[in-house]
Amino acid sequence: MPETARRIVLASRPVGEPKPSDFRLEEYPVPQPGPGQLLLKTKWLSLDPYMRGRMSDAPSYAKPVGIDDVMEGGTVNEVAASNNGSYKAGDIVLAHTGWQTHALSNGAGLRKLDPNAAPIQTALGVLGMPGMTAYSGLLEIGKPQAGETVVVSAASGAVGSVVGQIAKIKGARAVGIAGGPDKCKYVRDELGFDDCIDHRAADFAEKLKAACPKGIDVYFENVSGAVWDAVFPLLNTFARIPVCGLIAQYSATEVPDMKYRTAQIFRAVLTKRLTIRGFIVTDFAAKFPDFIRDMPAWIKEGRIKYREDIAEGLEHAPQAFMGMLKGKNFGKQLVRIAE
Repeated sequence: MPETARRIVLASRPVGEPKPSDFRLEEYPVPQPGPGQLLLKTKWLSLDPYMRGRMSDAPSYAKPVGIDDVMEGGTVNEVAASNNGSYKAGDIVLAHTGWQTHALSNGAGLRKLDPNAAPIQTALGVLGMPGMTAYSGLLEIGKPQAGETVVVSAASGAVGSVVGQIAKIKGARAVGIAGGPDKCKYVRDELGFDDCIDHRAADFAEKLKAACPKGIDVYFENVSGAVWDAVFPLLNTFARIPVCGLIAQYSATEVPDMKYRTAQIFRAVLTKRLTIRGFIVTDFAAKFPDFIRDMPAWIKEGRIKYREDIAEGLEHAPQAFMGMLKGKNFGKQLVRIAE
């Protein structure tokens, strides 16, 4: 076992986009488990857009990461040592130990993973929080019906890619929005969406309208900004909008210059009887048994495909995270911490 552990802490609160100096890599002695405790060694770290919100001290649904505290995040860990009868050394667990190589746990909140059932890192992606976010937000709020049109932004990402594939399983037409021709080709050809529109194209709004000749019945919002402006006029009567993320706004230092204002949006909410509902994945925790029944079966049947973007080593987590916020990742962003 190495003599030192490593962690990445929040060095300063970002103004605008996070920069390397907002993070600090520290070394510390590997902690030793006390009575009832486990020593967890991190194998995989998940990087997700919500972490940008935790770097800010603006009021939100969860408390921010403190200055000099470990950056938070979901992890897959190996039990390195155990003084807890429920776990033994070598067990693989899903945890939330953040951006560090080692952590102590009393066992609360851990979930054992079966390495033979699926690749363990999928517990941070398609079989974890992002997959569950897509599943619950689409089915509980979006409620797609056969023949309807479902549009999802960030369609090649960990959440958006699953949203569109579930929409197809439910008999709906799936239209993705992604950044760049390579991502759009992947969404269409590999994931089986009916169409995918590049939001960087000069005529993006026109292309989206052409791809949705019957309008939009469900819009799964991950982005906001100019994408919302293109979607808004196409919304049908009784359209449902699960609001999952607003990645275009996370690092904004001023209010984004969006075309549609509150008065116009509220008029449409009334006249079109729109349902706009924000949600956090934990709102639908009761649906987890359904998710863990359906998703592995859909993967096995080839109806759900997934892609991972893997950075190697804890020290590369900040760069990978900053890139993800700009859409540089292709698929679920992970960091491999240890073999």
